[in-house]
Amino acid sequence: MDLFGTAGIRGDVAETVTPELGVKVGRSVASEAEESTFVLGYDGRVTSQGLAAAVTAGLTSGGGTVYKVGEVPTPALAYASQGRHGVMITASHNPPEDNGIKLFADGVEYSEEQEHQIETRYKEGVDTATWENWGNTETEEILAEYRTQISQYVIDNVGKVKEITVAVGCGNGMAGHATPQVLSQIGAQPISLNANVDGRFPARESKPTPESLESFRAFVADRECDLGIAHDGDADRVVVVDQDGEVVHEDTILAILAAWYTGQSTAEDPVVVTTPNASSRVDEQVSEAGGRTERVALGKLHEGISRERADGTDETAIVFAGEPWKHIHPAFGGWIDGVVSAAMITALAGSEGGIKSLTDPVTERPYRKKSVPCPDEKKAKVMHRIEKTISDVFPDGRVKTEYGVRVTLPDESWILIRPSGTEPYIRVYGESESVDALIRRAESLIKEQIAEI
Repeated sequence: MDLFGTAGIRGDVAETVTPELGVKVGRSVASEAEESTFVLGYDGRVTSQGLAAAVTAGLTSGGGTVYKVGEVPTPALAYASQGRHGVMITASHNPPEDNGIKLFADGVEYSEEQEHQIETRYKEGVDTATWENWGNTETEEILAEYRTQISQYVIDNVGKVKEITVAVGCGNGMAGHATPQVLSQIGAQPISLNANVDGRFPARESKPTPESLESFRAFVADRECDLGIAHDGDADRVVVVDQDGEVVHEDTILAILAAWYTGQSTAEDPVVVTTPNASSRVDEQVSEAGGRTERVALGKLHEGISRERADGTDETAIVFAGEPWKHIHPAFGGWIDGVVSAAMITALAGSEGGIKSLTDPVTERPYRKKSVPCPDEKKAKVMHRIEKTISDVFPDGRVKTEYGVRVTLPDESWILIRPSGTEPYIRVYGESESVDALIRRAESLIKEQIAEI
């Protein structure tokens, strides 16, 4: 079994992400890291404190010193990991029975190579440090500083907000520790919903979707809020709702932020890094603002940033990076941060005359996403067969296979097929004026290949 997926280590705590695994991972991380100082935080899941204790035991018995920051959003832990290593106990938007471990170094998620090194150590086994080399633990407060830094960043770049009311759907997750407070600090008037942390997620499922946000959307419209901001369990994701209670498409938000950062840049070669499932509207908005867009595999934004910096010139600047609902603001930090995104969207909406003034200029074509059940052990073979047969289904399309299978049709409609890195599904994404028909053709191909294996 592979230890790491596209979002760190995740799984059911009863069978996969157990305390025993936590100790072994902690010791493996401590033995592999050049820097022996770690900052550790956890989300509000029922099992998070216990798993954090197990990982702490592994880190200290491997020789690491652990600074415990307690219950924090994942981006706050990433912020705290600057200049040292970080460990976050979270399963993000997964169900409450799951948990996970995410690793950071100097504010950036571990690369695939670093994860591979940890996995090798884990499988080979790591001895406990001799008694005199065990590390110790200390506590540290980070939330207040993190919130203040975001507020100052937004005010410096966009300005103070006036007279804008924002509903904040915390979903019993970690956003309750950060987003309402930051919005108040930049001058907005937040109304917090379900800001009490509860790892059972009684208000709604942790993953914010149009369906799970139904009551939140109604609240935004009924209370005549200027906009709504909703988060997942650890506040790395952000979903935006307009004043009518409609979810703003994730690619539209991506395009708005990407274009704004591009327009603000003084670099000759401003670059936005995004993923294959992002809409062409992102490319259009960035191009109009004077920049270019480069793509990287889903879940690999950090590697994409590193690649473009290495391949670029002195005039190249990575101004923004994002995949749907997950954004990196390089001028603030190198991690995915839903709290910064919430504050930036609020500030931009306040300065431009409302959320509709931001969304109206962005051209939208119908977009769909579908998940097709597929056992994990079949994914690789299914994807290989799809690569070989996709041209039979879309004979007039341009096929790329770097990050899944993406087909671009002559009218610039597109379809993307890729395996989920965290769940037993193959995902299908499409954008087209006839998107439903496009999705059906791809879904039929996937099911046919699954049945033949």
